[in-house]
Amino acid sequence: MSSIDGHGNNFALRDEIKAYWSSRAATFDLSPGHEIFSDEERAAWHALILKHLGPGNGRVALDLACGTGVISHLMDDLGFAVTGLDWSETMLSLARSKAISRGRLIHFSMADAENTMEPDGTYDVIITRHLVWTLVDPKASFAEWFRVLKPGGKLLIVDGDYVNISLGEKLLKKLAALLEKAGISNPGTPHAPGHSASTHNSILSRVYFSNGARADAVATLLKDTGFQSLTVDANLKKIHKAQAKDLGFFKATARGLQHRYAILATKPDV
Repeated sequence: MSSIDGHGNNFALRDEIKAYWSSRAATFDLSPGHEIFSDEERAAWHALILKHLGPGNGRVALDLACGTGVISHLMDDLGFAVTGLDWSETMLSLARSKAISRGRLIHFSMADAENTMEPDGTYDVIITRHLVWTLVDPKASFAEWFRVLKPGGKLLIVDGDYVNISLGEKLLKKLAALLEKAGISNPGTPHAPGHSASTHNSILSRVYFSNGARADAVATLLKDTGFQSLTVDANLKKIHKAQAKDLGFFKATARGLQHRYAILATKPDV
């Protein structure tokens, strides 16, 4: 049975989420869409970040749910002074090792996205990738992120709706299954590895955005928190195109059909 604290947080589910990502840490960087496998994709990510956040110029940035530090390194490339937070020590160990091997001065610490323990008004920029869909309490998380941003600070969220599957994606899955049944090689089947798919789906069914983290719903919660100047950018085609060669036909095509987006939000400069 799960336990609920005074803020309504579901500790059992949160522990499951932490354990799930910790268990995937060892192979996390092997997956296209997690690690970056080409200069083309790296350039596409740089372009997205520069478009919304501009060059770092030494500004202080927080990479929330940093995992193995992929986004932290992109931010470091662009001149941000980066701190990466994650609640999986397994992920953080890999992130630290990667930073050392690449000679990067990135600070990594273990912390909860809903309770970072960071001082008020610390960061110029917060960036997250594929975190919002996993949040048990996004309202509390967004309030926390608002708190640790400096006045005028910017939040960039990169995420998507991984629940609502379009007709085109359903057809792709059926075709992939038919080819696999016929014994035809299909390295691009658009799904998580079999050993973790059931856990992934169980978690997804119980998080706040169990019906899908649609951009408009996320933006509404951000606005309710006090963020202003919200921009939704659904044009991630350059990133998806760069990933395609490593994803395989079916998964690459399915990714292009999904509701994926970047949201930029600003804390008022009071």
